[in-house]
Amino acid sequence: MAESASQDSIIQALEADEPARARALIGALHPSEVADLIESMPAHDRAGVWALVDPSMESDVLSDLHASVRAGLLETMHPHRVAAITAAMDTDDVADLLQELPREAGDTVLLAMDRRNRERLASVLAFPENTAGGLMNTDVVAVRADVTLDVVSTYLRKLGRLPEHTDSLMVVDRDNGYLGVLPLADLITGEPDSSVSAHIVTEAGIAALTPAQEVARLFEQHDLISAAVIDEGGRLLGRITVDDVVDVIQEQAEHTLRSMAGLGDDETFAPVLTSTRRRALWLGINLLTAFLASWVIGRFEATIQQLVALAVLMPIVASMGGIAGGQTLTIAIRALATGQISRANVRWLMAKEMLVGLFNGCIFAAVVAAVATLWFEQVSLGVIIGVAMMINLLVAALAGALIPLSLKRLGVDPAIAGGVLLTTVTDVVGFMTFLGLATLFLLPR
Repeated sequence: MAESASQDSIIQALEADEPARARALIGALHPSEVADLIESMPAHDRAGVWALVDPSMESDVLSDLHASVRAGLLETMHPHRVAAITAAMDTDDVADLLQELPREAGDTVLLAMDRRNRERLASVLAFPENTAGGLMNTDVVAVRADVTLDVVSTYLRKLGRLPEHTDSLMVVDRDNGYLGVLPLADLITGEPDSSVSAHIVTEAGIAALTPAQEVARLFEQHDLISAAVIDEGGRLLGRITVDDVVDVIQEQAEHTLRSMAGLGDDETFAPVLTSTRRRALWLGINLLTAFLASWVIGRFEATIQQLVALAVLMPIVASMGGIAGGQTLTIAIRALATGQISRANVRWLMAKEMLVGLFNGCIFAAVVAAVATLWFEQVSLGVIIGVAMMINLLVAALAGALIPLSLKRLGVDPAIAGGVLLTTVTDVVGFMTFLGLATLFLLPR
């Protein structure tokens, strides 16, 4: 049975000091799998694995690596070697790589390119990284609308190749103005003497300054494989392909997930001191909010001393509020990320979440009130915890919707700060409501 090129097999070969076997196993992997392997290794072992990658795979592996991991490898490579690797990479990938290189190394890579590639690269670097212009690839096949399909076929045969993920050709006028696309299916099945203009499919080009998130949304909604990128005058600049959009979606999802825990983008095998510093910030912020919640509890110390049952039950109120608010917070952050929230529907969303909080509040308030009444044989205590839970779930729903919207308006990433703020609100409101109502109605006057 052939040996599986798994990560464990490669690690065992490296530990056994069998570089030839490890090289063979790595060579059997897809470039994206090699990238995953390198990312999963501790930082001090990555260079050793990278040295075993076949030169023919290096450009593809670099393209698939996470930016922070790629930057670490590039620091160990001579600029001339980097320049040689970039010769086989797409323009958009080279642009990303250059932005991660030290200035001197980046200049060396640029000087090693021919004039045409430098001009293509300059057109991509002219736009911010997280825009359509920054994502685009200038390797695009464009044809005129006034020629026949037979002429286009002849041109493609002479060209000898098509860029990856080409499902259609871009159609332009004499001034390179974007008109639409010519599907390859029409080129193959259409009458050879028919004009390209008779087969144009009108697809709106994407403005070069369109944010990457909006580009991803357009690809998702319209099931696009590729799309034209145009300048302010409607002239064709390049194209974006689905593989670039998948990368954007994956990066957004990973960023949101890690940010909600206060983690960096390369946290798994980051150095100990780096991880400690990143996590300490948010642990410190959370500690301050915990002290605030404890201060609220301390204001009702006398009440708790007289009714020990309050100390048993009050974590339930805060916990249920935190979970309910977290559900709303997740929905709101996701809606903001995908552009689904606007002024037209923000009130509807808040009203909907408040109603959900009200209905769930009624259901679980009744459950908790019944349990508390049976447990401590005190109806008034059951009623108070039920009311407190209903209030906290309503506040949690409102906070879960308002906090990310407010943070977004202030220019703060809701995924980073939203969870900490929400926990503070639900804890403080939960404790204050429950203990405050108990003080008013349960203590003897």
